[in-house]
Amino acid sequence: MEHFVIAITRTCGSGATTISNMLADEYQIALYDRKLLQMASEDSGIDEALFYNADEAVKNTILYRVSKKIYNGELIPPESDNFTSDINLFNYQAKVLKELAQIQSYIVIGRCGDHILKDTKNMISIFLTADEEVCIQHEMERLVCGRKEAKRRIAKTNKFRSEYYSYHTGKKWREPENYDLCINTGRLGYKKTVELIKNYVSFRMENSK
Repeated sequence: MEHFVIAITRTCGSGATTISNMLADEYQIALYDRKLLQMASEDSGIDEALFYNADEAVKNTILYRVSKKIYNGELIPPESDNFTSDINLFNYQAKVLKELAQIQSYIVIGRCGDHILKDTKNMISIFLTADEEVCIQHEMERLVCGRKEAKRRIAKTNKFRSEYYSYHTGKKWREPENYDLCINTGRLGYKKTVELIKNYVSFRMENSK
């Protein structure tokens, strides 16, 4: 079978991490999320700590709310003062994802993977969501917290993901036309969601020959 990439975008509490791990086990392929930061560090020579610090810091910045920097594949050279900027850290993560797509099948969660890999053959973009009550219960269990805190975390996380996606892609995060497949995981359940994704991947791969 040819290489393929599953790029998953998700709302908080939809169970995307669990579903992605289940898919990775089924296919016996790699899953990239925060592990990507280490790989981007090795590729660029930029201290890994900068990637992790930037990953956390951007969650508290207003940058994504007031501007856009749509990813176009460029890299800022080492001699530039902006070499270690948040933008270039994102660019190197994108570079790693594109290079990996040429040599292996994998799953990537978030990171605007669907946009970065939009010109990659056999890239399947999926948006996972769930009804509010399902997400709240999921986060209450995961975080061992009350309903009010779970709702606050969900709202904050989804707001950041929406702004981050818009900043790097110029598109709206929840728009169905951005994705090949949109699934309500709360209605299907994790196992059926995995089965649906696998069936869709098989269909796409069969029709790409």
